[in-house]
Amino acid sequence: MMNSTKKNIDISNESYWQTVFRRFRKHRLAMVSMILLLILGGASLFAPIIAPYDPAELAGPFAAAPSAEFLLGTDQIGRDVLSRLLYGMRISLLVGIMATLISTVAGTISAIGLSKSQKVVRDVVEQVNNFPIMNPEIVTAIGFMLLFITFKVERGYITMLLAHIAFCIPYVMLSVMPKVRSLDPNLADAAMDLGATPWVALTKVIVPQITPGIISGALIAFTMSIDDFIISYFVTGGGVKNLSIMVYTMSKRINPSINAVSSRVVVIITIALVIVNVIPMITANRPKNTEIKKRTFV
Repeated sequence: MMNSTKKNIDISNESYWQTVFRRFRKHRLAMVSMILLLILGGASLFAPIIAPYDPAELAGPFAAAPSAEFLLGTDQIGRDVLSRLLYGMRISLLVGIMATLISTVAGTISAIGLSKSQKVVRDVVEQVNNFPIMNPEIVTAIGFMLLFITFKVERGYITMLLAHIAFCIPYVMLSVMPKVRSLDPNLADAAMDLGATPWVALTKVIVPQITPGIISGALIAFTMSIDDFIISYFVTGGGVKNLSIMVYTMSKRINPSINAVSSRVVVIITIALVIVNVIPMITANRPKNTEIKKRTFV
């Protein structure tokens, strides 16, 4: 009884981020996903050590089988497959992280600003905000491509980043706006009446109340950016390719290495999901079995 009371007191005194971390530790699938993401991020950062070959230059014989020198072999023209995959992974993570940070800040500020705007302005902005979500990706991709061509912007890393920011902002706003609407409209005014500046009222009063919406919007934006292929394919250039484009270009040449990589990824993810779902079931059944044995012994 005393232990449960202490646990309730500790939970009531913990901060928001402590609560998030405690719940995150209980969610094994989230832990596995975070570990895999860290492994992929570390592999992309140390790509020059793991795969020292230039992804755009010839490194060996064409269509070579996996070996100690080329861990995943080479493609049809002799480029190292592992170097190309790690290069694409690095571009995907850089664009995804930058697009997530910028779109989260822009979407959050826009959602807070719209809550104080007139109804006509709010309705118009919401309709415009829904266009990238409702439109097919191919339409959005062609629109971005024509926009960059019209203004003679050289396509590459910057254009890919700008396009990802543009289509991620609506998802952030869609996640943050319900939280903003649920707030008391007089909350900021009350904070400023008590002596807080507008910046303090925003950062110390408004933002902590809508943090769950901001986090969910950031996660959706990161997922959409990492997963995107169509928009990235139309707005990139200059040899800049993320992981999805790299895999697509490799698969067009019927390279056996990419089939092996895809099979390994599927097997690893399947094993991880099986472990994550089976271990909790086994650990949950152990106390029941011990209780049954004690009762039968008595």
